[in-house]
Amino acid sequence: MPGTRRGRPSADESARRRAIVQDAGRAVLEERGYAATTMQEIAARAGVSKESLYSWFGSKQQLFADIVTAEGKQTVERLNQARADGPPTAELLQTFARALLELLCGPWSVTVNRAGMASPELAEVVLTHGRYAVGPVIEELLADLHAARILDLPDPAAAFTELFGLVVRDSQIRVLLGEPAPAVRALRRQADDGVRMFSQLHAPG
Repeated sequence: MPGTRRGRPSADESARRRAIVQDAGRAVLEERGYAATTMQEIAARAGVSKESLYSWFGSKQQLFADIVTAEGKQTVERLNQARADGPPTAELLQTFARALLELLCGPWSVTVNRAGMASPELAEVVLTHGRYAVGPVIEELLADLHAARILDLPDPAAAFTELFGLVVRDSQIRVLLGEPAPAVRALRRQADDGVRMFSQLHAPG
């Protein structure tokens, strides 16, 4: 009986392997930091050869750019789905604000932002698939709230900058500098307070 011929992995198998490597990369990055993370350790954690890792991603920087891109797309998809599930409401803005603050103060965001500080190229990826991807989705929600006359927000981009300041405050920078992240309950209370102040400032006249 002829042996089974081994061919290239299927698309599903390639995606599965890629996900395993990405999970390993996240874990090692959170444990070691960007500078101390090596492709050798990621390969060992993922159960693949270092040669395979380089053939798939090319470099450590490209591997983490791939992870950041995937994370950013997932965040945008979740926000867009929330917008698509119903009409714009103040409660939806509160949900977005909570998600934003919890994301920015979460371990993955803190780790990858610190990594971006050590790599200008990675920093560009973090901005592209972080602030520059998530911001417009929230701006679209603000535009929807303005169109529905729930809030007075003629300039959604400026409104997002203001909302960001009221919700995030100095929490992200403090966590980046080493303070423990606040508990989820405290983050949600802070987000709710920020949205309440924002809504009061922009109540329709």
